[in-house]
Parts: sequence; C-alpha cells; structure tokens
Amino acid sequence: MIIEQIPLENGTAMGLKFEMQNAPLLVIKADKGFVMCGYLDTEIANKLGDVAAKVRGVNTFEDVLHAEVLDVTNHAKALGIKAGMKGHEALELMF
Repeated sequence: MIIEQIPLENGTAMGLKFEMQNAPLLVIKADKGFVMCGYLDTEIANKLGDVAAKVRGVNTFEDVLHAEVLDVTNHAKALGIKAGMKGHEALELMF
C-alpha cells in the first residue's frame, strides 16, 4: 500500500494506492470527499451520503488528477462537481 500527500491549490489531499491482482485501486481524499477509481461504486457512495467522483483507466495518482470524472454522487453535485471535470478540479471543490 502506498500513502502519499498530494498538494493542491486549496489544500493537501491524501492518496491511497493498493496494488491488486490486475490493476491498482486508487483513492485521493480531500477534506469533504474523494475521487476514486473504477474499483469503487458510486451508487454505494451515494447511498452513504459521501461526496465522491469516479474516474476510470488510471494507474497512478497523476492519472487520477488528470482523468475525466465520469460519475458523481448527489452530495458532490451539490458542491458543483460534475461529469467532464478533471479529477484535480473535483478535488479542489472538496476542500
């Protein structure tokens, strides 16, 4: 497991990377929410009331930051996060 601090304009996020069998599981967490890779489920995050955005096809923290957001929870939408943003743009709104 790799844990890394990721400096952004509005704060410092925490990156978590777990090497799985075929691809890494990646999450970058800011104060109010997180951007996650395709291993995790937006529907469940939504039911739990999380601020979350999903990206796919990522292997590194840099990939997550530059990937296009594909799906967001209702609480993320309330913060102005939407599909089509880059991961780093979504994270900036989560501080």
